[in-house]
Amino acid sequence: MKITPKNGNNGPVTAGMPLIFKGAVLLAGGGAVAADAYALARERSVFFVGSDGGGDAILAQGQDPDAVIGDMDSLSEGARSVIPSDRLYRIIEQDSTDFEKALRMIRAPLILAVGFTGARLDHELAALHGLVRFADRAVILIGEQDITFHVPPRINLTLEPGLRLSLFPMDGVTMSASGLEWSFESLALHPARKIGTSNAVRQSDVSISTDGSGLLMILPREALDAAIDGLRRADLHSPQG
Repeated sequence: MKITPKNGNNGPVTAGMPLIFKGAVLLAGGGAVAADAYALARERSVFFVGSDGGGDAILAQGQDPDAVIGDMDSLSEGARSVIPSDRLYRIIEQDSTDFEKALRMIRAPLILAVGFTGARLDHELAALHGLVRFADRAVILIGEQDITFHVPPRINLTLEPGLRLSLFPMDGVTMSASGLEWSFESLALHPARKIGTSNAVRQSDVSISTDGSGLLMILPREALDAAIDGLRRADLHSPQG
């Protein structure tokens, strides 16, 4: 069951009124949504939410959005005519992207996001920024080849040896890793100085810990279920200890 605010409509909605979902959410963006990426997310989701124009993407897949969140500048008139008005949540401020507006409102055990990568580079970078800004949410971006998610303070993953694994810092962060081809203790990463592109899994049990937020993990899409399992078992709020 889903719980929604009583006044869900076309009017402004504040961050203090979350949409609470009891199951995984497919969050569709306004960018191009590859059919196979959508299918991966759909098979693992219970609810379907559009980020502004992403409402059109959900309708194009033959489904009805449970909600559409954003400033509503890209949702088509056709979509507005078929989506009930009490499922449209308009947020009028322009200090955040529609992806961030959606993450701010959604409370769910897992968010699988499609349609935010692979097109305009500035939009894709903004989506990566959103992952860091909302580091306390279990969010996975699904692209044409890869998945990306924010690394919590500690995470344990079960991965196939030989699998490509990249660690990209969006901020300065110190991390430790085991189970990789190049494992390390207390390695300082920084987007302008040192990154962790194209490492590889050496042992099936991989462990990562960090001293703060800002680290993204990039894996091939075949590791989606392993990433979901790892995020579900991780404490997204606890400090490193």
